[in-house]
Amino acid sequence: MATRKKTTRRAAPRKTRAPKSQRRQPESLRLRSLSVSLTVSDLERSVAWYRDMLGFTPGERWEEDGQLRGVQMKAGSCDIMLGQDDFAKGRDRRKGEGFRVWVETAQGIDAIAARLKAKGWPLDREPSDTPWGDWAFALTDPDGFKLTFIQAE
Repeated sequence: MATRKKTTRRAAPRKTRAPKSQRRQPESLRLRSLSVSLTVSDLERSVAWYRDMLGFTPGERWEEDGQLRGVQMKAGSCDIMLGQDDFAKGRDRRKGEGFRVWVETAQGIDAIAARLKAKGWPLDREPSDTPWGDWAFALTDPDGFKLTFIQAE
């Protein structure tokens, strides 16, 4: 009966890793996500708008003394926190001035823009090229907050 000759395996030579480059000290801030909080005049109206117009889904809800004070609106890994204005700074204060939320999606923004227009919501800017080469459209929410949607490549 023939016997098999034992072979010894040699370990493959280890690859040497390139040394990690040193980060500038102190390190700059590195984030993995960012959420925005918007103070709105009518929380229920804003929740409905972000849900029904844009497609966000409601997340956590915050109540105080039995009254709804805020709702987390989720879209992918992004959150917009909507908080009911307490009107301590007046009922007529303007919101959204000097502020714009930029969002990027892999979904077709032409279809998103068309859906908004079909539901009767006006766009501030039709889908078009930006001066820096992105495909984008813009709109304003019911409280005056500006949003720009950018098509991811």
